[in-house]
Amino acid sequence: MHSSKKNWIWTLTLIVTVVCCAAILILHVKNWVTNDDYRLALRSGFYHVEVPLNELDSVVLVERIPPMQRLHGFSALEKEKGVFREFKDSLTEKKVHVFVDNINQNKVKLVYKDSSYIYFNLKDSVETVQLFQKLGAKTKALSETN
Repeated sequence: MHSSKKNWIWTLTLIVTVVCCAAILILHVKNWVTNDDYRLALRSGFYHVEVPLNELDSVVLVERIPPMQRLHGFSALEKEKGVFREFKDSLTEKKVHVFVDNINQNKVKLVYKDSSYIYFNLKDSVETVQLFQKLGAKTKALSETN
């Protein structure tokens, strides 16, 4: 009787662990983008960045991200996500957030607060270009009103 209770506890622990791992994997599968008139929020699993649009300095479409040192995050197949530090700024602790769903497609480079960077793209390149155009138009409109 005692051993069946022990097996039941281990079985429950295993099931909870598998469910938690599956949930985390699902959260990292794609970038979740919230874009309204005043802010852009990017979320992928544990990583979350919220940028007020009035703090955006530039929005650029780039082909490649520069070489960087990974502080924490992961690379799997075509995905690259996490917090990085550029090699040229290795003396400072300036962090670069990367939310790339497809490393082979163009990425949007956001510069905000004068020197903070975010690189991101979506799985669908057409959606990435549309979001880039919306952000560019909003940034231009906000800079003209100031």
